[in-house]
Amino acid sequence: MKNSERVIYGLLLTIIAFLLAGFAGGKITLNLQLVPSSFVNHSVMFILSIVLIGSLRKYVNYKIAWPKFKKIWKPILFGFLSAVIINSLIEVIGNACGIESEHHYVFDVMSPLQFFLFIFILASVTEEVLFRGFLQNILNPLRAKGIKLFKRHISLPVIIGAIVFSLAHLILIASGAGAYFIFRTLVFTFVLGLIAGYYQEKYDNNAYAIIVHMSGNLMGLIGAMIGTANLGI
Repeated sequence: MKNSERVIYGLLLTIIAFLLAGFAGGKITLNLQLVPSSFVNHSVMFILSIVLIGSLRKYVNYKIAWPKFKKIWKPILFGFLSAVIINSLIEVIGNACGIESEHHYVFDVMSPLQFFLFIFILASVTEEVLFRGFLQNILNPLRAKGIKLFKRHISLPVIIGAIVFSLAHLILIASGAGAYFIFRTLVFTFVLGLIAGYYQEKYDNNAYAIIVHMSGNLMGLIGAMIGTANLGI
């Protein structure tokens, strides 16, 4: 498969999987008290991601293994710091401009336990399998191309994966979220995607990307637990 075809098929199939998952989430209702509507969305996304990885295994070298203890601390640290720094910085700028703060709608519909199970764990795993496990991996032959950032090589697959991951959160428009909150989310998820993609590529292991994503959601989990969350995703 040519590199141009990898980009086209990778982007197209990722978008289709994401949209189908969202469509299923909007149409299928489980009517279970503990299970939020996002469960169907993420479950379908996970299944479709596995199907894509399996059916295109010739072109997608997907690997996941238990991460080494001594190697998880930087992914955890940078994932968490990305949430703290980006959200806090944009919050300060917003306050200075007189923009009213807005928290994520999930805090209005989910308990801390639900956030832990369905956002911190399920959403982190599902989204990383699709955006890093499938999309970034199918683009892997392009990894020599990229940019230098803080003396680190940030490859083209990492950048593309982060952009698509960030833009996928435009789906928040459907929830009625305001422009300021959506902007903050897009910036944060782009940075988080870069970090997740970097460690995915560095260790060739999807588990490290999942760890970064969970760490980025940790701020939201803490906020949900103390009941004062206005940051996170």
